[in-house]
Amino acid sequence: MTHQFPSLSPEQKKELSDIAQRIVAPGKGILAADESTGTMAKRLQKINVENTEENRRSFRDILFSSDPSIANSVGGVIFFHETLYQKSDSGKLFPQVIKDKGIVVGIKVDKGTAGLNGTDGETTTQGLDGLSERCAQYKKDGCDFAKWRCVLKISDGCPSALSIAENANVLARYASICQQNGLVPIVEPEILPDGDHDLLRCQYVTEKVLAAVYKALSDHHVYLEGTLLKPNMVTAGHSCTKKFTPQEVGMATVTALRRTVPAAVPGICFLSGGQSEEEASLNLNAINQVPLHRPWKLTFSYGRALQASTLAAWQGKAANKAAAQETFCNRAKINGLASKGEYKPTDSAGQASMQSLYTASYVY
Repeated sequence: MTHQFPSLSPEQKKELSDIAQRIVAPGKGILAADESTGTMAKRLQKINVENTEENRRSFRDILFSSDPSIANSVGGVIFFHETLYQKSDSGKLFPQVIKDKGIVVGIKVDKGTAGLNGTDGETTTQGLDGLSERCAQYKKDGCDFAKWRCVLKISDGCPSALSIAENANVLARYASICQQNGLVPIVEPEILPDGDHDLLRCQYVTEKVLAAVYKALSDHHVYLEGTLLKPNMVTAGHSCTKKFTPQEVGMATVTALRRTVPAAVPGICFLSGGQSEEEASLNLNAINQVPLHRPWKLTFSYGRALQASTLAAWQGKAANKAAAQETFCNRAKINGLASKGEYKPTDSAGQASMQSLYTASYVY
């Protein structure tokens, strides 16, 4: 017989719910700046900048020290462990720089993927061991939310029932541990865009994966009002020959979410999944214009789609800092508008914002 044992106190629930609401306040989304050292190497390599701790710090200083008006469109920033303990050019710890702008500080807590034996290259995500202690320390160090990424893929036999069940369970276990330590968990079951599948197939898989995730969250007594979801948008596979409009992507995405995500969830913050900056903004805008009831905030949690043109503007040169910051603020503002369905594109989208940011089997 199901019996409810106490888990979170009313005070804990209120704190979690308040944090989640602050992150997805109207017109705000999340800057994902939690790329691992290896991923940063690939980003910096594109602009011929060496992957040193100082260069990583310099680039993140551009993002974090931008004009305070950035807080109008960014409600939360996800940090990587190294970045949490670095300082800005002004000598202030990065989390404090972010907090002084009224933005919530988050941290990536997973330890990467591990293969599931006997599957077609499917994975689960590691990092549950010692997670409670890490979360407690991160909370002390100024974090109020966390992120954990699970990865699923679409192919003839994927995602398998094992992959769906295992990743749903690990996400629920992570979410429960975060909440016990006062961190709002961002639940991220990313279905990769690799493949030639069409929009309908992605929608079907997204519905099956999200249904399993929310069943697991319920089984683990996770308090939904104190969580956020970070899913893929429903898009066709990268190799699909048929192209779909932002309106079609919007309708398929909102339909899948309405069928699977409880209205208690405060916000859904989409990952950009290798879309170009402009494509990610146009699709988010279309999602927020779908003529169906949407009980949650539908916003962004972008890494590449907020940083690509900023990196291109910076080029590793201190002299370009102001120009790079202006580029970043502009992109953030566009996505803030898109999260309300109010983005009206002009023809002046820069070259960098139109570049595809897709990487096959993307590792974060």
